[in-house]
Amino acid sequence: MKKIGRLDRPDNNGTAKMFANPTLERISRTHISIPIAMFLGVSAYSLYFGISSTPTSFGHAFMLIISGFFTFTFVEYFMHRYLYHMVPDTKWKDKLQYSLHGVHHDYPKDKDRLALPPFITGLYAAILFSMFYLMMGDFSYYFLPGFLAGYTMYLGVHYIVHAYQPPKNFLKILWVHHAIHHYKDPDVAFGVSTPIWDYVFGTMPKKG
Repeated sequence: MKKIGRLDRPDNNGTAKMFANPTLERISRTHISIPIAMFLGVSAYSLYFGISSTPTSFGHAFMLIISGFFTFTFVEYFMHRYLYHMVPDTKWKDKLQYSLHGVHHDYPKDKDRLALPPFITGLYAAILFSMFYLMMGDFSYYFLPGFLAGYTMYLGVHYIVHAYQPPKNFLKILWVHHAIHHYKDPDVAFGVSTPIWDYVFGTMPKKG
């Protein structure tokens, strides 16, 4: 099994101090509403600009948005499985893996570290738009909102799973799926916003 955390924490409560510098420590934390608001704002502006400035048809725009959303779900799965759960076979990779994700497995209920801080969130949005624009030009104004909608859904589901008890609705399926990843087997159930890629790549938790 891949090493994912360092500490034996049966209660999974508390928080980790990531930086000795108090300013860096403070800005490494964020409330979940901030990155969600940033992504929704960027998405709304991108859609507005696309609608007002490009001749893209409604049907084509809709397909681009859907394509962006499903592209995010694949990227989410791929990064969670192969980057966040990389095998820490060197000291450098061990430190990187723990900083990126291992600390979250040690302290999954730390609400202030369930999303990237705002300055990284803004940088991500800028990099994503630049990358998409280079690849698809004006179509990026529709693809980006779909991608960020997926990211926003991921942030919301991830926060709900760790901050609240299992809901009595369809989200319970996602809650249980992610809880298995955290508390039973970290080598399965890598999808957070959707388990579809776990089905595709054979990483669904075994029943029973």
